[in-house]
Parts: sequence; structure tokens; C-alpha cells
Amino acid sequence: MNKNYYAILMAGGVGSRFWPVSTEEFPKQFHDMLGTGDTLIQKTFQRLSKLIPKENIFILTNARYNDLVLEQLPEVTQRQVVLEPAMRNTAPCILYASLKIQKENPDAVMIVAPSDHWIEDETTFSKNVEQAFEFCSKNDALMTLGIQPTFPNTGYGYIEYDKSSAEAIKSVNQFREKPDYETAKDFISQGNFLWNAGIFMWSVQTVIDTFKKNQPGLFELFEKGLPVYNTDDEADFIAENYPKAENISVDYAIMEKSKNVYVIAAEFDWNDLGTWGSLYDKLDKTENGNAVVNARVLPEDASGNMIRTKKDKIVVVDGLNDYIIVDKEEVLLIFPKSKEQDIKKVLQNVKNTFGEQYG
Repeated sequence: MNKNYYAILMAGGVGSRFWPVSTEEFPKQFHDMLGTGDTLIQKTFQRLSKLIPKENIFILTNARYNDLVLEQLPEVTQRQVVLEPAMRNTAPCILYASLKIQKENPDAVMIVAPSDHWIEDETTFSKNVEQAFEFCSKNDALMTLGIQPTFPNTGYGYIEYDKSSAEAIKSVNQFREKPDYETAKDFISQGNFLWNAGIFMWSVQTVIDTFKKNQPGLFELFEKGLPVYNTDDEADFIAENYPKAENISVDYAIMEKSKNVYVIAAEFDWNDLGTWGSLYDKLDKTENGNAVVNARVLPEDASGNMIRTKKDKIVVVDGLNDYIIVDKEEVLLIFPKSKEQDIKKVLQNVKNTFGEQYG
């Protein structure tokens, strides 16, 4: 394995659309959402470790999840767990981790990958990432993996690339915000738009230079910590200074402002597992068209349901179609799949009515 290959595995999100399984205390990346025997973060770590030395995979997460990370990834040491003392979106934490990696290895090339995506064809994933790493090690380039759209999805941002190029690695013209349905249809008909999966690759030198140029205030804040990064004094510096960082995504902070951005159209199947509906799409279905995790289901005139319970719980469903049915200890959710985006609001209502402990 190449000792210059590094990864930042993003594992700080709450995943509130997967409530009641995903909560602030125990978010979705630490759950076995598909009933495979591995949690999402374990699966992602295993996938990255096929290409990247395990000791070079850094887990970027909120301080409250430190113990969960170490429990679920026993091969990881505390050195690899980069803790955010406050939630400030993706740009500050990526810059912070990049400065730590650069201090350790100035020749590093790295991937930034979410911990909760589902990718089955891991061999092709590694091939695409290595392709990007080779390009980034020789060029001043910010790279992303785009996903070939299969329908006009309005829940993703899009990447518009230069359609005149016959190369696998294409120059990005611009990033587009989440579109309405008609705009998404237009994007797909043009043939040079990809879904933005939030998977990035670059050399550590390029990304830090880009932050310095496009986000000088953010860069100066974290640059002050260089003498203490990777030492015992790092935690105190971060506790004091991290909350001062602007709340900004890496897309807004550097990707949309840069000219040296490239994309590879991913050759592997991908699912961002962002909602119960996306999980339903990913899972095998019973002969009645229900997707079941852990439960033993007796359906009658019931199809299109997403059903998840504790192991081997018997669920009898009669006359219910296209619903999310999730049973978790003191919470039972029975909710139309068509309204799954409203689960965030429902969670807030539950917390307001019954108390924060239920979220």
C-alpha cells in the first residue's frame, strides 16, 4: 500500500431523517442499518482500508462520539480520531484534519468520504479513487466523484462538467444547487450532469493552498495551531479556537470558487442512505414488496413498506401500503413514505412535547 495515501472519514452527522433509530446520542453511522452485521462506519472503514493503510485513515467526528468510534473500529488509535468540539459544517473540520496530515506527511494525497454511504462494488470504487489519487499527485487539482443520475432527483446538488472532453477525468464547469423537478429533468437531458456525492480527493498541499487563497480568515484561525498539532497541546488549542470557525461547507468554501476542479463519473453503484425511503430502495424486498430489517413479518394486503424492529420481533401488518414502520424501545414510528422528508419536523415536535431524551 502507498504510505502517502490518506483518508478523512466524515462521521459527525446526526442523521435525523433516520429517527427514531438514529439519534443525537447514537447516530445512523454507528448502526447496522441494512442488517448486514456491520455498521455503516465499519463498512466504510473496511472499504477504504483496501486501498489506504489503516493507520492513515482519520475519523472526523463530534467529540461526543469518540468512544463509539473507538468501540466500533478497534484497529483505530486515538491519534486517528479527530474531534470537533462544536458543529461547524464540513470546511473547518476538513481544513483542521488536512493541516494535521500535512504536518505528518507533506506528500499525502487524500480522500474525504462520508461514513454513511453504501457502495457494493468496492473493487471499482478503489479503482476510481486510485485514478483520482494518481492525477492529484501530479496535478494541482481538486477532484470529486460524481454519480451518474438515474432519475431527476431533486434532493442532490449536481456537477456540470465539460462535455467536450473524451477523458475519464473531466473539468468541472460549475456546481449546481438542488434543482426543482423540471430543472433536474433538463440537467439529465443535457448529458453532462452528475449527482454531487460529497466525495473529494486532492493532495494535502493543494487543498491547504486553496483554503489559504479562498478562505484566508478560516486558514489563519487554524494555521495558528500548527506548532501544537499532533502533540498533547492540540486539544486545548482546538477547544478554544474551533468554536470561532465559520459554519460553512467545503463546497461553498473552496470547491465552487476554484477553477482547478475535476470530476470522475463513478463506475460503481451508490446510495447515500439519507432517508428511510433510500434504505427501502437499497434493500431486497419480500414477495409482498416490503423491505424488512430484523423483523419477522406477517403481511396481509400490505406492500411497499419499510419495516425495521429489534431482532426477530414479529410484526403483523394488515392494509398498510408504502409506510415506514420502525420500532425502537420507547418509540414506534408509523409514517407515510411519501412524507419522509418531514421526519425531521416530527422529531422536533416529539422533543418539544415529550422531552429531548427522545431525539
